Amino acid sequence: MEQYTIETMTVNDIDDVVEIEALSFTTPWSKNAFNLELTNNKNALYRVIKVHDKVIAYGGMWILFDEAHITNIAVHPEYRGAGFGNIIMKDMIEVCKGAKMSAMTLEVRVSNTPAINLYKKFGFVSVATRKGYYQDTGEDALIMWNYEL
Repeated sequence: MEQYTIETMTVNDIDDVVEIEALSFTTPWSKNAFNLELTNNKNALYRVIKVHDKVIAYGGMWILFDEAHITNIAVHPEYRGAGFGNIIMKDMIEVCKGAKMSAMTLEVRVSNTPAINLYKKFGFVSVATRKGYYQDTGEDALIMWNYEL
C-alpha cells in the first residue's frame, strides 16, 4: 500500500473530493455543496486520505449531540480494493470515539452491496428501510446504526 496521510478536509481539498464524488455517485454533490459544508455547517466534519498530496478517499459526517450521521464516503476508483474504504471508516469511528459519541448512523442504497458490507464489518446493523429515499432513482435506503463505539 502506498504511503498516505489522513487529515481533516479543508477547502483546498474540495476539487479532488468533487472529482471522486463525480466518479462515484449518480447524483454527486456539487463543489458549492462541499464548500457550504466546510464553511457554514458547524456540525460537519470531513476527513480525507491523501497520497502524494492528492485526496484519494474521503468521508463526511454531521456531529449531532452525541451521535454522528455519516453523509458520504468514497474512494477514487483507481484506489478501490486497496483497503482505503476500511481506513477512512476506521478513522471516522476513532474520531467519534475520541469525541465520546454514543452512536453513528447512515443511509445507504439497498443496491450498494460493497458499502453495506463495509459498514457491517465495522459494526453497523440495518434497522429500517426508507422507501424511495433517493430522489434520482427512487431507490430505497437502508438505515444503519452502530451503537458499539
